[in-house]
Amino acid sequence: MKLYFAPETCSLSPHIVLQELGLSYDLVRVNNRTKRTSEGGDFLAVNPKGYVAALSIGGGEVLTEGPAIVQYLVDLKPGSSLAPANGTLERVRLQEWLNFITSEIHAGSSPLFNKEVPAEVKDIFKARLFRRLDLIETHLATQKHLMGESFTVADAYLFTVLGWMKAFDIDLGRWPQIAAYVERIGARPSVAAALAREIEIPPVE
Repeated sequence: MKLYFAPETCSLSPHIVLQELGLSYDLVRVNNRTKRTSEGGDFLAVNPKGYVAALSIGGGEVLTEGPAIVQYLVDLKPGSSLAPANGTLERVRLQEWLNFITSEIHAGSSPLFNKEVPAEVKDIFKARLFRRLDLIETHLATQKHLMGESFTVADAYLFTVLGWMKAFDIDLGRWPQIAAYVERIGARPSVAAALAREIEIPPVE
C-alpha cells in the first residue's frame, strides 16, 4: 500500500490508523499547491480530486476520502478494536461519528483556512463550529473516546481535525474534556510514529 499525504492535513488520520494496525506501507508526500509528489509524479494522475489522503492499494486501485480509507484499513484486520464489525449497530454508530466529523468539524472549519474570508464571516463559521464542539465536550464528559473506552478510527480523525484549531486562534481550553482528549490521543505511540515518518520526507517543490 502507498499513502499519499501532506503535513497538517486530514491524511494524518489514516496514517495514524496504519500505525495502530501495524500494516506495511510506503509514504508519498504531496505538495498541495503544485500537486507534485515526492516520487516526482503528478498527484492529479493519482487522485483527480487533487487532495489528500489517497491510498493506492494495488492493481491500479486508489481509495480516497478519509472515512472510507480508515474503514478499509481496519477491515484488513478483522476483530481490531479500532472498529466494530461490519453489519453491527455499533459499526453504524462509528460511521455516524465519521460523518459528523466530516460534515460538521472538518468541512465546518475549512472556510477558516481561507485568508480572503472576512473576519466577521469567519466569526459566523466559528459560532457554528463551537456549537458542534459543545456537543463533543458533553459526550466526552462520560467516556474517554467517541465510542466508549476504546480508541477507534473515529478518534484518529477527530484528533486530526482538532489539531487545526490552533491555526484558527481557537483555544481548546474552552472545552476541558476535549483538551484532555487531544492530549491523551496525542500521547499514543501511533501518533508519534506517524508524525516522525512524515518529517523524514522533505518538502516537495
